[in-house]
Amino acid sequence: MVTAEIYASLARMLDYPPEKKGLLWAMGTVQGHLAAERLDCSLAPYGEFLTASTLAEIQEEYVATFDFNPSVAPYLGHHLFGDSQKKGEYLIALKGEYRRHGYQPLGNELPDHLPLMLWFLAHLACHGDPGARRPFIERFVLPGVGKLADGFAASRRDSPWRPVVEAIRLVCGGDAAQGVRPAEATGPGAPEQSRLKMAAHPEVRPC
Repeated sequence: MVTAEIYASLARMLDYPPEKKGLLWAMGTVQGHLAAERLDCSLAPYGEFLTASTLAEIQEEYVATFDFNPSVAPYLGHHLFGDSQKKGEYLIALKGEYRRHGYQPLGNELPDHLPLMLWFLAHLACHGDPGARRPFIERFVLPGVGKLADGFAASRRDSPWRPVVEAIRLVCGGDAAQGVRPAEATGPGAPEQSRLKMAAHPEVRPC
């Protein structure tokens, strides 16, 4: 399965939900990857929530979860550094990584917004040096995702997004541990279906 597709799916699952069908597809994609890699994480609570809820209900719960609970805010710099000067340095370093790899985020989100960072990893999987993902994940992603997971464990244990955050932690950790995958499908040889799915989001050009 194309690595970029996995990261794009995780980004969709953790971002504000504009529609429901894409979330169900993304969940199936990630759950299939978790099973294939034998990573112990079930997205069933998230899937059950999607199935039982209307889009309006999903959006309402998303806002209630992420916009009003600092302990689970989807901004990794917040979890790592609070409002200290080091947070500013972290944000500047992130912007530098994005520029260096030709990634131009759309919209006004801060560079430490986790869905945006996942789209960047999808971008790297499609167009960058595969070896660049490992240092980025280890330096910028995993420490903050661990603290975000702790926040869910402490204050939102029953949230449908808790297993999504755990899936992000496991997928990123596994990717960093394995390093460059020689068989990774990128560029013109990537499957046509995956290229079309990636093209549906403006953050990442189709592989």
